Amino acid sequence: MNQNSRPDGAEIVEAGLLLRPWRAEDAEDVRRACQDPGIQRWTRVPSPYRLEDAIDFVTTRAPRAWSTGSGTPFAVCDAATGELLGSCGLITIDPVLRSGEVGYWTAPWARGRGVAVRATRAVSRWAFEELGLRRITWQAEVGNHASRLIALRAGFQVDGRLRLADPRPGGSQDGWVGSLLPDDLAGTDPDQADGGRPADGPAGSGSLPARRAVVFAAPQPMLFARAADGTELRLRPLHEADLDAIVATCRDPESIRWTTVPDPYQRSDAEFFVHEHGPTVWRRGTGAVFAIADASDGYAGVMELRISPSDPLVGDLGFVVAPQARGRGYCPAAAAAVSAWGFTALNLARIEWRANAGNTASRRAVEKAGFTIEGTARHALHHRGTRVDAWVGALLPGDLGLSADPGRPGHHRPDRVGGRPGADG
Repeated sequence: MNQNSRPDGAEIVEAGLLLRPWRAEDAEDVRRACQDPGIQRWTRVPSPYRLEDAIDFVTTRAPRAWSTGSGTPFAVCDAATGELLGSCGLITIDPVLRSGEVGYWTAPWARGRGVAVRATRAVSRWAFEELGLRRITWQAEVGNHASRLIALRAGFQVDGRLRLADPRPGGSQDGWVGSLLPDDLAGTDPDQADGGRPADGPAGSGSLPARRAVVFAAPQPMLFARAADGTELRLRPLHEADLDAIVATCRDPESIRWTTVPDPYQRSDAEFFVHEHGPTVWRRGTGAVFAIADASDGYAGVMELRISPSDPLVGDLGFVVAPQARGRGYCPAAAAAVSAWGFTALNLARIEWRANAGNTASRRAVEKAGFTIEGTARHALHHRGTRVDAWVGALLPGDLGLSADPGRPGHHRPDRVGGRPGADG
C-alpha cells in the first residue's frame, strides 16, 4: 500500500460521503447499528452484539487490518454532518493477484439513500487508483438479495455460485460471487437507490438481474385468481399444514403416471418439498413454488415457475393438482395468474410448458390459460427410466393482454409450482 492507505491518511470524499478510518468514538454507533437483524443474519458480526465487540472492532481489529495491509475498513459517514451511515471496505487483499474483496453494511437509519452503492463505488475507485488493484470481488450467501442488489448497482458482474470457504455460523455454504474491473465503474449510475431496502419495486430501473434482486429480496408474494366455478383461489407459499394433502396427491395414480414424483411417495418427500425445495428456489432467485389454495385455504395443488438457466427471459411452468380439485378450473386460473406474475415481476418474455404426450388433462388446462400448443418434441423428457415424447406449448405476454416488452414495469402477481406439468382437470 502507498501512503494514502495508512490509517492516519486514508480518506475518501465522494458522492456526498466521507469514508475514513474507524475511531474509538464510533463504537456506540457501531453497537447500535449491529443490533439490526439483517446485519446479524447476513454478516459474521457476533450475536448478541455488545459494546465491547464494537470497541474491539474500532480500536483493535480495524487498525490491525490497515497496519498489516490485509484490509481497508472504512467508516462511511455523511460528508456534511459526519453522521455514521455504514461500513464499507476491502476485507481481504491479495497483493500477488492485486485483487481485493469488498464488504459492506448500511446502518438501519441510513437505508434507502444509496449509501452502500455509493460507498462501494467510492472504495472500488480508490482501490483501483490508489492501491493499483486490478479486480475487486464480492461474495454473499445465496439469499442475501439486498447485498446482491447493491453489488449489481455498483457495477459488479455476478458471475455465479460457489461454496463459501468461511460461511457464517448457522448459515448456508451456498454463495454468490461477483467481480468488478476498473472499466465496469464507467457504466453504472452512482445515484442508483441503495439495495438495503427495495424502495423502487421489482420493475424499477436498472438491469434485469437488479430488478429481480429486488423481487427476491422481498417475501414471496401471494397471488389471487378466480376459478371457472367462481371459487376464489390464493397462490401462496407452501405450509406445514399442506403436508398430508401433498402426500395424498403424490400417491394418486394419475400423479404417478404423468409426473416424476418419487414412487413410492413418502412423507419425508413432502417435508423436503415444503421446507427445503420451495424456500431454496425463492432464496436462489430462480423462481417460485406456490400452493394452489381454495377459499378455505385448503390445499388444491402446487404450481412452479422456474427461470430457465440458459435463457433468463424464458420461464418453465409445471404443476400438480390434487384429485379433489381436478375438473373445477383451478389449474387454468392459477396458471394464468402465475404467468402474469412471471411476465410483470420477473420480466419474462416467454413461458413454456411441457408434458408427456398423452397427458390431455394438463394440455387442456394450459390451453384454457392461454397457452398455444406448438407441437411434439420427440424423446424430449426423461420419465421413470425411459425417454418419452413431449407436448410443448408456450405463453407470451400479449396472450394475456400484457406488454410484450420484458423491460417495462408491470404489476406483481404470485408465482409458481415445482415439477413438470402433471395431472389436472
